[in-house]
Amino acid sequence: MLERTPAVLDALLRGLPAEWHDCTDGEGTWSPYVVVGHLIHGEKADWIPRLEMILEVGTARPFPPFDREAQFRESAGRALEELLDEFAARRRESLARLGELAVGEAELGLEGLHPAFGRVTARQLLATWTAHDLSHLVQVNRTMARRYRAEVGPWAAYLPVMG
Repeated sequence: MLERTPAVLDALLRGLPAEWHDCTDGEGTWSPYVVVGHLIHGEKADWIPRLEMILEVGTARPFPPFDREAQFRESAGRALEELLDEFAARRRESLARLGELAVGEAELGLEGLHPAFGRVTARQLLATWTAHDLSHLVQVNRTMARRYRAEVGPWAAYLPVMG
C-alpha cells in the first residue's frame, strides 16, 4: 500500500489547474497541495525516524514531537509537480530503508515512547503509516469532490461525500 500512494496522488493531481489542488473544505482545512506537503514532512520526520528510534532506543527517549504544520513553511512557493516528485522520491527512500531494517515479527512487538500516547509498538507505527496515507487520500478526494457541491443539485442526496 505504501508504495502506491505517490502514484495515486500523481494521477489525481498532476497537471490540474490550481483551483483543483488549492481547494479546501473551508477555513482551517487542508487543500490537496497542503496534504502533499504534509506527507513529505512525514517521510522526513515521522515514520522511518520513529521506527529507527524504536529499534535503537526503545522507550528510553520519547519521539520528538511531530510538527503537523511544517508543510506550510517547507512547501511555500513550490510547484505542486515539484512536491509530487519529492514525495515519490522520499517514499522510495523510506521503503528502501524499511527493507534494510529487516523488521520481522520480533521487531514489530518492540516499543517506543510517543510524546502524547505513551508506549506504542513498531507494528502500530507501521499500521498507522498505512492508515495515515489512506486517510489523506480520502481527504484529497473528498475535498476535490466537494468543489461540485452546488452543481450536483439534488444528486447530493446520493453522494455521501458531499455531506
